[in-house]
This record gives sequence, C-alpha cells and structure tokens, in this order.
Amino acid sequence: MKDSSAGWEAVADRFIALRSGIGTSPVCDWAERHIAPGATILDIGCGHGMPIAQALVDKGYRVAGVDAAPRLAAAFARRFPDMAIACEPAQTSHFFNRRHPGIIAIGFLFLLDAAEQPNMLRRMARALEPGGRLLVSVPREACVWRDTLTGLESASLGAAAYEAVLEESGVQLVGWLGDEGGNAYLDAVGPV
Repeated sequence: MKDSSAGWEAVADRFIALRSGIGTSPVCDWAERHIAPGATILDIGCGHGMPIAQALVDKGYRVAGVDAAPRLAAAFARRFPDMAIACEPAQTSHFFNRRHPGIIAIGFLFLLDAAEQPNMLRRMARALEPGGRLLVSVPREACVWRDTLTGLESASLGAAAYEAVLEESGVQLVGWLGDEGGNAYLDAVGPV
C-alpha cells in the first residue's frame, strides 16, 4: 500500500517529539498584520498542530488543517476538537471546498517532488479568497537535501522560480520573512 504521507506517518512520533517552536513568531506576526481576527487560516501540512496552529489559535484564529499522515492528523484533531482537519494529501485535497483569507504551508512545499511544487503553489493560489494572503516556508536558494527524519529528498526551486509560478497564478510576492532559525517565508497576496 502506497504511503500518501511520503514517509511522515512512519516518523510521526519522532516528528512530534522533535518539533521546535521556531517559526511561530513570524507566522503569528504575519497573521495579525493581514488576517482578520477570528478568521480561519488553512494550514497545509499542519502536522500535529504544534507549534504553529496552536500559536494561531492562541491569538484567536481558527485553523483548518490538512495533513496526509494519519497519526499527525489524529493528534491535530485531539488537540483542536472544534477545528477542521482533513487527513489527505494536499496535492489532491479540496481544501474544505472553500476559499480562505489566509493559507500557510510551513515546512511543507519543499518536501514535495520538484515537479509537484509549481502545481501545489497554483492550487494554493486558487484556494485564496480575493486579496487573501499566502505564507510558505521555503529556502530562497535553489538546493536539494535529504530530510533528516524521512531520509527522502527535499528541494527548493529557488526564489525566482517560486515568484514566476505565483505571478502566472495572479498572486504577487510582496516580500520574504525570516525566523530565528534562518528559515525563509515567501509572503504573497492574491488578486482582489
């Protein structure tokens, strides 16, 4: 049977034990600047909801999560019993059959095969409400590496490639954010 979580189900317990709080501050600052209080933010690759979804909930947001690893999705559901969770691959998700004012994908996009990443960005762009915001963590430089938990290849297409896909999707890159761990986040806005 094919693992639709790309190896994350097998390492779910280790991921939960090792997940740090790095990235929480820029995500919360971004949400508070651009997303209305109380709104629902779509979290693609939400994992077990720590620390990002929890920090957003603590700030008064609702979070709708998508994660293909059953153990991670179940942990998210236990943590947030009144929030929506879809245990399915983001590549085929219907994102709750609605458009969202904010979409985040933290530590997710670069896990996909390089050929899948442009389509995933296009899908995210289509799932934004008019004028909605998109925040995606991805290295700015084009590079390839092995994920330390799954051992699978991760890849960044590089800033110029991501910007070109966003532009063709009608989404404008408005800047890059960073965090205390040296991670980069593209910040984009959808057409009004």
